[in-house]
Amino acid sequence: MSKSPPAPPSLEVLRQEIDSIDEQVHRLLMARGDIIDRLIQVKQTQEVGSAFRPAREAAMMRRLVERHRGILPIDTIESIWRVIISTFTFVQAPFSVHADVSVGESSMRDSARFHFGFVVPYVSHFSAQAAVEAVAKSKGDLALVPATSSRTPWWIALEAEGAPKIIARLPFLERADHPAALPVFVVSRVADSAMVTEVETWSVRVSGWNAEIARALSPLAEIVAVPDTAFDGAALLVSVSGATSLEKIKAAMIEAGASVRSSALVGSHATRYTVPPNGAAKHQA
Repeated sequence: MSKSPPAPPSLEVLRQEIDSIDEQVHRLLMARGDIIDRLIQVKQTQEVGSAFRPAREAAMMRRLVERHRGILPIDTIESIWRVIISTFTFVQAPFSVHADVSVGESSMRDSARFHFGFVVPYVSHFSAQAAVEAVAKSKGDLALVPATSSRTPWWIALEAEGAPKIIARLPFLERADHPAALPVFVVSRVADSAMVTEVETWSVRVSGWNAEIARALSPLAEIVAVPDTAFDGAALLVSVSGATSLEKIKAAMIEAGASVRSSALVGSHATRYTVPPNGAAKHQA
């Protein structure tokens, strides 16, 4: 005689399991806070400025994506971890997020709150240039500026030695229905050893720029271009991944008829993940 299957657990039992897990999560977060408190004492972070470590954060997010499974949306996990990281970073060394809202207040605020939570102060500016200037005057603040278009070549201010640099591109996970889908660069001043250099960002000034040259270069790199009256051409922000090089892009520009006047490294960021409809994440530049 076959045995009947065991009865499913009661709702009360399942809720008790959830309560137990919630308590464990809370205790682990408090334990993380205790470690951060010790870290502050060891590193005296509050005295030296920004506590951001872009390379470490990118590695943490990759591990998160690669081990995630189950019914909880990956967007939710991404936001939870971003807020945890940002809040504990704020505890180490308080900072503000300066956002260029010229692209739309609501979408930029969504990006700031999704990635940095509500504890970190949020400051609106009406141009990318103003947001970057605010960060340049600060000790460890961040600027969020549009990553795919611009009205002014704000990145020129990043060329000087000691100036803030591009340290990240968000969202780290890209998907069609992302709740904070606006592509943004994060600009701040952090230690060189903390940077992640998988994608380099270059300020390039050219003469003879036109739409045909832009189309010819689009397969090689992401490029933001604005008119540059100084060279009767364009000021470009060029994102160069490991598959190519700046020299290759310069050669393609020259071949297409442009003249390269200057170039300067203005930051770098991690390779992003694209999440297709089936949910399996993959790398992209």
